[in-house]
Amino acid sequence: MSVRARLGVVAGMLLVVIALVGWAVGGFLLQGPAAVDFSPTASGGVVDLTVQTVGSIGYGAHPTWVSYMVKAPSGHWVHSTIWQVPANTRVDLTIEQFDSGSPLRNQEWGQVQGTRGDVEYLNGKAISTYDSYTGNGVGHTFTIPGLGVSVPLVGVSGSANLCGEAPCSLSQPHNTIKVSFRTHGPGEYSWQCFVPCGLGYLYGNGGPMSTLGYMGGFLDVTA
Repeated sequence: MSVRARLGVVAGMLLVVIALVGWAVGGFLLQGPAAVDFSPTASGGVVDLTVQTVGSIGYGAHPTWVSYMVKAPSGHWVHSTIWQVPANTRVDLTIEQFDSGSPLRNQEWGQVQGTRGDVEYLNGKAISTYDSYTGNGVGHTFTIPGLGVSVPLVGVSGSANLCGEAPCSLSQPHNTIKVSFRTHGPGEYSWQCFVPCGLGYLYGNGGPMSTLGYMGGFLDVTA
């Protein structure tokens, strides 16, 4: 085979690889959950945002996967992790945490960062750090690297009667975490959980941990 023919084969294979990557990325984006817009609810430069973390979503393609839910402005719970909020706005975030926890692999994630006063309010009590070797450990973190925000979500007892299908009722065992933080300029700010919780996957980092709509999403900050 001539050099020109070989180059042609290599170029053709490269085009196929690029096409496959483009197809995979495009499919990932197109299959993502619909964004929930909180911009119209902003009042006095503040947006209220309420979410849940649940041990299993209970329905859909992956009913056993751990997941987030968000309360839409309509008051209905929605299975989406893409939330639109205005730029340069204070977000008052309430997280209803229904999942169990364990000691952190990296104790740094027990530190509250980037919130107002660098604290979270755990069931009404202000804390700046949580020792995951005490109590029920930490179930998840809510972390927005681009904003420097990270909040440990303290777990409930693993022996408790955990919620079987989202959204969960406040009558079920849970912890309530409240924080405030400010958005920056317009852009897409990814957020995720840094506690490996994809059971059955290598080091717990597969499945829901790597799937948009479950344990990671985007804060879509709009002008």
